[in-house]
Amino acid sequence: MRRGKLITFEGIDGCGKSLMVKKLSHWLRKRGCEVETTLEPGWGEMGKSIRKLLLNSAFGSMDDRTEALLYAADRANHCAAFILPQLEAGKIVLCDRFFDSTLAYQGYGRGLDLDALGALQQFAIGDVYPDLTVFLRVPVEVSFSRMHGKKDRLEQEDQAFFERVLAGYDALAAREPQRFRVIDSSRPIDKVFSNVIQAVLPLVKE
Repeated sequence: MRRGKLITFEGIDGCGKSLMVKKLSHWLRKRGCEVETTLEPGWGEMGKSIRKLLLNSAFGSMDDRTEALLYAADRANHCAAFILPQLEAGKIVLCDRFFDSTLAYQGYGRGLDLDALGALQQFAIGDVYPDLTVFLRVPVEVSFSRMHGKKDRLEQEDQAFFERVLAGYDALAAREPQRFRVIDSSRPIDKVFSNVIQAVLPLVKE
């Protein structure tokens, strides 16, 4: 059986990843594609527990390396138990965040060593790598204006942190232009989604 495709969605908080994953899954299913949607952190019971540890501000501060290792543990389980089996079944998997989030947030945002983080991500993902990464880019000011209600532990970081994360995403996209598609997500939803479809079409036509 032909292996499926992994499409990941990246960006700072409030960029619209979850909405675009939902809209794209509906669009692909109407075209007859077998699609699975997922997210990080938080797939499965183990993932939900790790997500609570990572994002619940009630737990207080966390060592940066501990944070990175928890994300890697979630990702390793996610890839082995869910993403890889779905790809081997020939399905398209849409994932809200993947390893680029760790490089952007814990690497560029926290300042952890990028080479060490890269090696950790490779160990976690094994034989799983995105066929396409959609980077929904919004300025930090737009991101902040879209975040309403109670914020999780990471969302409570200051503007300088998110500026570093955004710069990290820009650097990652520049490093792998063949994998990344950068989309201005500050525009109206229909225009953003149109660009998402244009990015995904070459994979669907294969």
